Amino acid sequence: MSSEMQMGKENSPHSGNAPADEGMALNASSDKACGAIPTVIAPYEAEWKTESLIAHYDIRSGLSKPAKEFGLGYPFLTFKDVFYNFFAPEQLGDLVQSTDKERELSSVRRGDVFLTRTSETMHELGMSCVALRDYPDATFNGFCKRLRPKPDSDLVPEYVGYFLRGPSFRQAMLSMSTMSTRASLNNEMIARLEITYPPKEMQSQIAAILKSLDDRIALLRETNATLEAMAQALFKSWFVDFDPVHANAGTQAATLPPELQTLFPVTLTKTPQGLVPEGWGVACLNEICQIASGKRPEIRSDTESEGAKVPLYGGAGVMGYTDKSLFNEKKILTGRVGTLGKVHIATPPFWASDNVLVLTPKDQSNFYFSLNWLLAIDVHSLNRGSTQPLLTQKDLGAQQRALPPNEILIEFEYVVAELYLKIQANSQQAQTLATLRDTLLPRLISGQLRLPDAEAALAEVV
Repeated sequence: MSSEMQMGKENSPHSGNAPADEGMALNASSDKACGAIPTVIAPYEAEWKTESLIAHYDIRSGLSKPAKEFGLGYPFLTFKDVFYNFFAPEQLGDLVQSTDKERELSSVRRGDVFLTRTSETMHELGMSCVALRDYPDATFNGFCKRLRPKPDSDLVPEYVGYFLRGPSFRQAMLSMSTMSTRASLNNEMIARLEITYPPKEMQSQIAAILKSLDDRIALLRETNATLEAMAQALFKSWFVDFDPVHANAGTQAATLPPELQTLFPVTLTKTPQGLVPEGWGVACLNEICQIASGKRPEIRSDTESEGAKVPLYGGAGVMGYTDKSLFNEKKILTGRVGTLGKVHIATPPFWASDNVLVLTPKDQSNFYFSLNWLLAIDVHSLNRGSTQPLLTQKDLGAQQRALPPNEILIEFEYVVAELYLKIQANSQQAQTLATLRDTLLPRLISGQLRLPDAEAALAEVV
């Protein structure tokens, strides 16, 4: 899908092939799941080692290519692939034209670690991604560093993937980051970074516990994507392609129960806006939704803290936290400036920043109709930005669509509401599992939590 929908908080994707949802609601809350974790114990110091990264890896930079070289050629691991994923995606979606020599020197193999070497902020520097398999003919982005395992390294790639995203390593990275106009990471800085690890078997066991949580989160997200696609397909069938009308006219087979099929007319009529079902109207989006811009918060935090716990939405989703809630009811959000095309359901408490457009259906019983109408709009075609994308309230509100009678809208809401209830339950479960993973991760990779205790905590929620 071209749009991304979320309920509640947005978590950065932790598993490369995970960034979820499913059909089982989790009864335990995040607090309960975390509360099940036993008291921290001292690590077995004799079994754990702390060594520099360069004791295990050789460092190399990636390919820098002009824009005309992309779109055709061979698989390419992008900066975004590295930034957003603990592990490299199963399939690399980008292509680049590269030579035999470039593919040899900048290859991507199992165990390779990739670190972002430049970023706008220090907090985004040195984000890691680990390849869990060989990628034939692939190369990687020049804004990243590749750390290739030395033949005698006893590090397990899955363990490394979690360690490098853990709080201790991230803090070490931030402590040595340099900032001029952009944050930057060089080989000398990487040489000062360390990794703490147990014997190989224990590394594999630790990674297996964390990966089982990420795999479950990935399944939940995949299920939610399917449910979202089902809702959008129904919207398109009823309100774009008018399939039930064509079925009544005898030009295609009926797919709805008779009691629903009879709600639709038999013919289409011509209007200045095109063919619409007989008896239906035509409306602009701003006739069924109030559209407003969000506001810039007085307080913003990158992390959820005691004074800033309210999710703060930007165009791409949750971008931080603030101390107050701007809205007290469920809203539909989409990017106004910078990021266009992503759509989010936000439930209170939350704050929408001034780079977001906030849609409030005038009739809340049409919430999911309004949501899927927005999802069906090609907002990129409405872009008025020059230096960066811009979507105006006026342009979005002027979008027109055939408007069915209330009885059909009611039936649509009834059908798709069940899908979105499942999506919400899945999202809540994914959040609980992510919280457990983020709680277990630093304790496991520091040796402060015994494996049996971690497995017991995992068994309570999976």
